[in-house]
Amino acid sequence: MRGLDYRWIEALDEIIAQRSFEKAADVLCISQSAVSQRIKQLEKWLAQPVLVREQPPRVTPAGQKLLGLYRQVCILEQEILPDLSGDDSDKTVSVSIATNADSLATWLIPALAPLVEQSNIQLNLLVDDEHRTIEKLKNGEVVAAISQSAKSIPGCEAVLLGDMPYLCVCAPGFYQRYFPAGVSGAALESAPSIAFDPNDYVNERFVRKSLGYEMQSPVKHSVGSSEACVKGALAGIGFAMIPEIQIRAELEQGLLVEILPGMRIDQKLYWHHWQLESGILKRLSRDIIRVAQRVLPQSI
Repeated sequence: MRGLDYRWIEALDEIIAQRSFEKAADVLCISQSAVSQRIKQLEKWLAQPVLVREQPPRVTPAGQKLLGLYRQVCILEQEILPDLSGDDSDKTVSVSIATNADSLATWLIPALAPLVEQSNIQLNLLVDDEHRTIEKLKNGEVVAAISQSAKSIPGCEAVLLGDMPYLCVCAPGFYQRYFPAGVSGAALESAPSIAFDPNDYVNERFVRKSLGYEMQSPVKHSVGSSEACVKGALAGIGFAMIPEIQIRAELEQGLLVEILPGMRIDQKLYWHHWQLESGILKRLSRDIIRVAQRVLPQSI
């Protein structure tokens, strides 16, 4: 982009990372007024604000897009410049990925492990709901994202990774306590449920899909992690929708039982990444796609 000085965006990046102009100046080893001047020059060049000047400072949508560009350039520099300069220092390449909690708890780390072992790479995994991870890619916070959205954003490609089937499960004792007369929508509504967070409605979607019942759980435990959903179900504090891949052993051992056998929710997952990738990022996408398509059921 003609006339763009990347020092301006570097200052913006540090302000957001350090949550203040003063701390950004310390990291950059320049004065606070110099940091402010760089932001003013960037906003003048862009003809619109890049920061909302509150405490802490918040980036605008335009500023976030520039941060996405800057982070792409940083990764390319980390990969290319050592070869061009003959520098064998093997600097660490930092890569940010947005993922849903269930992928992180199951297949994602094994997919990333070979690349991490063989390359000087630092991972920054940002966990969010699979409906919201795509926003982090749009905003430039990450270089790739695992999302339920099939629609790619400009400059990126969406590759189907596979289906992640979710089963409705609970501990055997929990089943006997809450469903002695059989499973119905009303019985499920009266039983405690477990969810990732208050905005996770996968239990309600399952009951609606399976039984046509609009459930409103009076008790829904929010546990904040995929692993905690499993532990909560095993402990008998509620029923939960859990990826089948995550609880195969527990089902085989009878530690968990399906509340409605044969009923499930299939959630398609997509890998969103830049169309033009090279080096580490190209291999990252290749490894993610290969492993996911091997371990996740594929649509026919």
